[in-house]
Amino acid sequence: MKVLEKITIKANKRTLFILGGALWSFSGGRILTLGYRDLFKNVKNPIGFLIISSIVFFVFYKFVFSKMVDKHKKRVINSDLVKHCIFSFFDLKGYLIMAFMITGGISLKNSGIVNPVYLGSFYLGLGLALFISGILFLVSGVNFKKVKLQYTK
Repeated sequence: MKVLEKITIKANKRTLFILGGALWSFSGGRILTLGYRDLFKNVKNPIGFLIISSIVFFVFYKFVFSKMVDKHKKRVINSDLVKHCIFSFFDLKGYLIMAFMITGGISLKNSGIVNPVYLGSFYLGLGLALFISGILFLVSGVNFKKVKLQYTK
């Protein structure tokens, strides 16, 4: 175990927020791009589908991602460690959820079961929610002192 400790790359709490935000923003941007391409390549009047995307955005942002960001900010800030493994901006459950969503999304897209227009609408809302949540993580890293005061035990 000591060998693993020595080779683990560690970072401070502020850096964890920035890394987590960069990962979430990048992932959200990729999903957003896929959704945009699928939707606008396959439909001439996207208004109804954009309304669906807005609902997906609201649900995922309000009830999933913003809560996860909050939970991970509290967990990291209230940790007794000064330096953390660079991957510890999520806990195990967060990584499992991410792996499930990635696997499910890729499988669904490649299966051809769902019409690309519907999948695009879903991805557009999901990607935007994830992207904005990533930005919240980044902002927390930039404004670390304020966030630390807000979440300290």
